[in-house]
Amino acid sequence: MDILYFAWVRERIGVPRETVTTEAKTVNDLVQELIAKEERYAAAFADISALRVALDQDLSDFDAPLDGVREVAFFPPMTGG
Repeated sequence: MDILYFAWVRERIGVPRETVTTEAKTVNDLVQELIAKEERYAAAFADISALRVALDQDLSDFDAPLDGVREVAFFPPMTGG
């Protein structure tokens, strides 16, 4: 599964994207796996209420299932302008 990070999430994790093998059933499960992996993920996901997630380029939520998902993107809320 490809994971993409944008804005300050990318800055805290240190990479714009990575490919992971996961047993996660939901986005929340994936976040917990990442947090357990390294401290930089814990810093990036310390407050998931400040994040948005897209699954295969469609906005979703953290309770969404990952079955069949190829790409997960994490990013802060966007503002118009």
